[in-house]
Amino acid sequence: MASEYHRGEMEIQEQTSTYHLFVMLTKWGSLALTALLVFLVLAFCTPTSFFGSLAVGVIIAVGGYFVLREHGGDDAH
Repeated sequence: MASEYHRGEMEIQEQTSTYHLFVMLTKWGSLALTALLVFLVLAFCTPTSFFGSLAVGVIIAVGGYFVLREHGGDDAH
């Protein structure tokens, strides 16, 4: 019975590409939503000015970019 098992030779390049796209969109979408929500909360729920809130949102977006960017080639984890 175990000898009847045949290991498949399926090409999974499309699934791999879809997974990497999903991870990338989730990562950058989370950063964008975080920066936007921080900006909106500071702008409307605190006495912080519009430009102060915008500055904090931009700082979070730029800091997040440097944290979330890819650091190496294909062999990087």
